[in-house]
Amino acid sequence: MHTANTATLWRTTGAILLLQGLLMFAPLAILGAAINWPASLSEPASMVLPLISAQAGAVRMGYFIYLLYSILFWPTALLVVRVVARSDSYGPLLRIAAGFGIASAVARTLGIVRWLGAMPGLAAQYVDPATSDQTRATISTVFQLLNDYAGMVGEVLGVSFFAALWVGCVSIAILRSGALPRWVGWFGLLAGAGLSAAVVELFGVDLGPLITVTTTTIHLWFLGLGGYLLLRAPRGALVGAVPTPAT
Repeated sequence: MHTANTATLWRTTGAILLLQGLLMFAPLAILGAAINWPASLSEPASMVLPLISAQAGAVRMGYFIYLLYSILFWPTALLVVRVVARSDSYGPLLRIAAGFGIASAVARTLGIVRWLGAMPGLAAQYVDPATSDQTRATISTVFQLLNDYAGMVGEVLGVSFFAALWVGCVSIAILRSGALPRWVGWFGLLAGAGLSAAVVELFGVDLGPLITVTTTTIHLWFLGLGGYLLLRAPRGALVGAVPTPAT
């Protein structure tokens, strides 16, 4: 592999990892101020829908940025796999990792779009003075069912489970190959273990604020790896492989 090509790959991947790690703070700030997100995800429709209606602009902006963040996970996941592979030949573990990365991005996106389409419509109808109490009760039921289903797809499967499998496979490949420093692999395994804890919500266990802690860990991994790749991008003449990284 040419050093120039490798350097471009490392710098591009590093920049996208930093963007991935930092971009999440935008919806946190916007939605947190508007609807007390993510705590409001577990609140009943009678509390959340009026907030969504009153803060419709902020909700759409916050979730649109969250949608971009979710779509960005696709190239992020594949570029990291490419960096770890160090050649045009991918082993089975990295091929599996790429699949889980794509699955995570798709599931995240499917979970997010409810907030840009269905939820604002439900909120507008819920607060309409002409809406009867019986209709509001129906809207509340629809809101809860949609939120539970899409939340399991987006947050539990996409943000947590598939992402945990992706970072776990990538981290094991790093530890096996030495493509990157060992701390990247061990930190990735720690982040993956934290993300995988959310799977218990499929069985009715509410982890509450712990979800925020586990998702923060993976963002620290994004930032750490992104910074490393930008700072240690190889330079020099034509080489056969990426230089052995410092541990």
